[in-house]
Amino acid sequence: MINVSIYKSAENLITGFILSGHADYSKRGSDIVCSAVSVLVINTINSIEQFTSDEFSIEQDEKKGFIEFHVISQVSEKTNLLMNSLELGLSGVADNYTEKYIKISQINSQ
Repeated sequence: MINVSIYKSAENLITGFILSGHADYSKRGSDIVCSAVSVLVINTINSIEQFTSDEFSIEQDEKKGFIEFHVISQVSEKTNLLMNSLELGLSGVADNYTEKYIKISQINSQ
């Protein structure tokens, strides 16, 4: 199962996320749930890097299916939009493939 923890500030801005695990929807290389989540996450990170000047930290381990991403500067309007788009996309995957494959939780950040 993929576990996603989304960090939100008191202002309801998404400040980061931790993603871990594999969906195990099908065998490695043909798992459409893992692929969908990977595309959403990687595109969001690349978009924040390319289209904003926000600073962030990232740790990842591809084999374990682990990514930890946190915005370490003030969250800009563009980054907020991109992070909300990520949350929407992940929620769509979860809605279509149930909590058996992906579970999303929210954590209040400082």
